[in-house]
Amino acid sequence: MKYVKLGSTGLDISRLCLGGMTFGEPDAGTHPWTLGEAASRPIIKHAVEQGINFFDTANSYSAGTSEIILGKLLKEFTRRDETVIATKVFFPANMWEGSTRPNEQGLSRKAIMANIDASLTRLGVDYVDLYQIHRWDYGTPIEETMEAMHDVVKAGKARYIGASSMYAWQFAKAQQVAAAHGWSRFVSMQNYLNLVYREEEREMIPLCIDQGVGLMPWSPLARGRLTRPHGQQTERTRTDISGQSFYKGTEAEDGRVIGVVEQIAAERGVPMAQVALAWVLGKAGVSTPIVGASRAEQLDDAIAALDLTLTAEENTRLEALYVPHAVTGFS
Repeated sequence: MKYVKLGSTGLDISRLCLGGMTFGEPDAGTHPWTLGEAASRPIIKHAVEQGINFFDTANSYSAGTSEIILGKLLKEFTRRDETVIATKVFFPANMWEGSTRPNEQGLSRKAIMANIDASLTRLGVDYVDLYQIHRWDYGTPIEETMEAMHDVVKAGKARYIGASSMYAWQFAKAQQVAAAHGWSRFVSMQNYLNLVYREEEREMIPLCIDQGVGLMPWSPLARGRLTRPHGQQTERTRTDISGQSFYKGTEAEDGRVIGVVEQIAAERGVPMAQVALAWVLGKAGVSTPIVGASRAEQLDDAIAALDLTLTAEENTRLEALYVPHAVTGFS
């Protein structure tokens, strides 16, 4: 495993982060394809054995059961001081129930303080290394959010804070508010980036590079679409409603990009996943992509991508057929 600093911090993280959306009780939440504790065990164990020390989840994944499973198994397989744990706040843990009670969602001071404690309880830890706002809260002043996040750090419940999908102007505003008040600033941006969704290259990625903010792209394999020939279906593809909405308007165009990934993978004699992930790893500013896995061997493909360097000609081919997409992933 290779290790880097997260952005301009001193935090050492593995070059790959294992995402926690795959883990969770299948009957909890809206993702029937998730893996319960028994099925998650060999994947998390293999990740630790291969040197991955960075794990990302969220309070809302599978109604909080992702945090429970991840926290329990990490405690079994590794030491807390050797592990970097990240989680997120915005959506309510019980969002799958179809209704939200007052103050359960968003980034008010009340919601943040309640949710950090609930996440720590589910994870079974005293602190998280990275606490991230999952989305932008249009109903709460950013000053309230940033002060509350700063207080979470000062209370020792998080070591760093980060953000996820939003507009670049929103991220810049949040950082400026924090700087003006002497509060903790975001050290990372978990943004949506892969070969069939590259809108972040316009503003967010240059902003983060300029400010020394580490990029942690989510869905670097486009929810598996970049790992198999265009049109092949899996259980997740068939049941992942949000994933379907991301790509429904550009199916044909994305298929042509996926075709190039397939061609280069065949020329190289490697799985498609390695080519697609190598492209993300090669992007300036990327500290660590967040990879999901439903089988332990999928992690081996991701790790192998660390040693795959694409040529300039291959990158040109991979990027040439991309067409602009509607901005998505913010809700």
